[in-house]
Amino acid sequence: EFPPGILGVLRIPGLGPKKLRLLYSELGIGSIEALEKACIEGRVAALKGFGDATQGRILDGLRRLREYRGLFRLGDIMGTAWGIRSAMRVWPEISQVETAGELRRNCEVVRGVEFVASSRHPDAVLNLFCALPGASLVSRDTASATVMLKGGLPATLHVTTDLDFPFRLLWATGSQEHLTALVRHAASRGVELCPEGIAPAPENAPSTEADLYAALGLPAIPPELREGLGEIDAALAGALPRLIDWTDLRGTFHNHTDASDGRDSLEQMAAAARDLGMEYLGIADHSHSSAQARGLDESRLLAQIAAIRALNARFDDFRLLAGSEVDILKDGSLDFPDDVLSRLDYAVASVHSLFHLDREAMTRRILRAVENPHVTMLGHMTGRLLLERPPYALDAEKIIDACAATGTWIELNANPRRLDMDWRLWRRARDKGVIAAINPDAHAGAQLAYLRIGVAIARKGWLRKSDVANTRPLPELMRLLSAKRSRP
Repeated sequence: EFPPGILGVLRIPGLGPKKLRLLYSELGIGSIEALEKACIEGRVAALKGFGDATQGRILDGLRRLREYRGLFRLGDIMGTAWGIRSAMRVWPEISQVETAGELRRNCEVVRGVEFVASSRHPDAVLNLFCALPGASLVSRDTASATVMLKGGLPATLHVTTDLDFPFRLLWATGSQEHLTALVRHAASRGVELCPEGIAPAPENAPSTEADLYAALGLPAIPPELREGLGEIDAALAGALPRLIDWTDLRGTFHNHTDASDGRDSLEQMAAAARDLGMEYLGIADHSHSSAQARGLDESRLLAQIAAIRALNARFDDFRLLAGSEVDILKDGSLDFPDDVLSRLDYAVASVHSLFHLDREAMTRRILRAVENPHVTMLGHMTGRLLLERPPYALDAEKIIDACAATGTWIELNANPRRLDMDWRLWRRARDKGVIAAINPDAHAGAQLAYLRIGVAIARKGWLRKSDVANTRPLPELMRLLSAKRSRP
């Protein structure tokens, strides 16, 4: 009953099926192009239930959609890239292969995926790469090829020799800022660094990136840190952090069940966590103001706490923690009173409404929440949805300082659409002593795997094992959870 292009209109934030049907039935809008034309002409604002404000938001959404064209979320393409790399590692023509570019640096948004391989048979390797399932050729020369994968994702493979592999991998990984600083550092030591090698050549040719950095008098710098943000100075000073690993995690806190907007039961979420080898899992269903997410009122929350306590009696090597993702209201007060929050193991305080507040009002709102002794951590601090919705206006530095002063943790929300707080802010938070909590915001047991993406972003934010709450064993974690409430 509808034209094929109409589903693309649903990509505009704030346009659901009901409004879409009205746009089609009243104005004949069946594509993004037709929607933009109607907005420019003012016909959308004239529709009942729309108005100038809605029309303005639609135009903003259309503008952002153009800005986001050709970009991909890290979490959406990571599995695809790892699958291709795994496949190439068993090709007999390849000696070694690694991801490169923005993907290897764990950038939250990438323009495509890149690989570097070494082989004595580059033509054969490129033939295999171009024949990947669903791939269509974009370009090819004697040393590289680019194909378009399903969903419009560009993938590029560079093939080189074993001798040149570390240099080609370094250059293909980037970033440009890091490479510029590295070339400058090499020059200070009287050597020239370029994609083809080091001149004069060192006595022993580098066979790995670590060897290459060592030839320049540096320890190996993890790819995640190669952004030209002081990593070379830190390396020279012996101050590079030992970054957190995925296997350091022992549990997590921000997860939902079918009591609110999750898909799995309490028992199913516990089973999924135990299958991953976790020691503990926190349940933090929405509070009642999040009506769209079937948020829990006080009686339902207390019933869930009782169910968690009863379920824990069946475990001897695992523990469920009772929490809540409690809404931060407009004035900074919380959706549950303190006497209810005090019965929880922890509370995640999050903004889920009124994103349009100005910078001062939003900052004041969040500051009041983190000052509450019953708030353990601040959830998805900036409210951003990658490639969908920008962060709301706030003073991030002031909020980080307040969390440091009050002992409030800050969440690193590992949902691929969020990855919030932004990695660029974590180094400041870490240095202020703020504790991070890497949370998947899982709405089903399978989504606990988002933790892997969260660790990738934590590494990019210079975080160590000791900076993250959920690397602690359960007894230590329980002491840490009580620290906020006892803080003056």
